[in-house]
Amino acid sequence: MGAMLFGAQAKPKAKARGKEHVPTAVVTVSMDSFSALPPYMAYDDLIEEAALEYEINPDLIHAVIQTESNFNPLAESPVGAQGLMQLMPALQQDFGVEDPFDPRQNIMAGAGYLKKLMNKHNDNVELALASYNAGPGNVAKYKGVPPFKETRNYVKKIKAILDETSSD
Repeated sequence: MGAMLFGAQAKPKAKARGKEHVPTAVVTVSMDSFSALPPYMAYDDLIEEAALEYEINPDLIHAVIQTESNFNPLAESPVGAQGLMQLMPALQQDFGVEDPFDPRQNIMAGAGYLKKLMNKHNDNVELALASYNAGPGNVAKYKGVPPFKETRNYVKKIKAILDETSSD
């Protein structure tokens, strides 16, 4: 691959067989300013991709990421959940995640799991979220959102985020 020229015209090469070679393209790069995306917007493309793939509300994925890791792709919980959507190792294995800290792998697996839980609970968002947080076994055991304070707060927080986004 040839060298790229920045901000300068390429010089014509020597004549070849009586014809002068003139480059067909010139690359110029300029950057007047730079601003990083805020964390809550950094994964929008991946969230949209996962939402389309799994036919799930992108706002739901976004809210789960916000609640689980606050958009930190390197987040790790004391119990072993990892990445943006805080996937446990067994779930990572089920969804073929090789690197839980890779945003795309993590979001795709987390969205796939959310879709699976939505299907299991007939599109009941509260029960799907409770299952995501406390496990489907606990939701089945208590025949609804388990009485765990953490799980009840988790469901409440995500529903409030979803309510905010739907009123925007």
